[in-house]
Amino acid sequence: MTAYRRNFVPGGCFFFTVNLAERRLTLLTDHVGLLRTAFRETHRRHPFTIDAIVVLPDHLHTVWTLPEDDADFAMRWQLIKSTFSRGLARNERISQSRSAKGERGIWQRRYWEHTIRDDVDFARHVDYVHINPVKHGLVDRVRDWAPSSFHRHVKLGNYPADWAGDQSDEDRDYGERG
Repeated sequence: MTAYRRNFVPGGCFFFTVNLAERRLTLLTDHVGLLRTAFRETHRRHPFTIDAIVVLPDHLHTVWTLPEDDADFAMRWQLIKSTFSRGLARNERISQSRSAKGERGIWQRRYWEHTIRDDVDFARHVDYVHINPVKHGLVDRVRDWAPSSFHRHVKLGNYPADWAGDQSDEDRDYGERG
């Protein structure tokens, strides 16, 4: 098994991608209120700043900044995932290994984490968060996707409302490997 190494930096800023176990499901957008509650409850007990977030049907992307004396994003993800899962009916497929450990089958066990290095890296990841619904063909304009911090950033003056334009006629290549 691969040894995963997390970069725990007190007060650090991090980009995350968190996926459902069944990527064909739409649980996150179907139950976005429950997901918001899970984030709120976790934030109340263990504060952190959500710099950017987008919730897609089967995964989410977010950029967080932790308090200056705290590096424990893993505990926060555990709380968010478990709070969300407890609010859902128990009707998902569960593998034998998960069942043996008493786990639900809602989330992928692991998540992608990247430590933000500087202001340019931060801006690039916040842009990636916000363009993601367009990248996945869910909408043609960033502003048309509701479960996104993009709307808050527009109100704050960080983006124009028409940022990234209308992609309906564009070749959707976002610089990712095929």
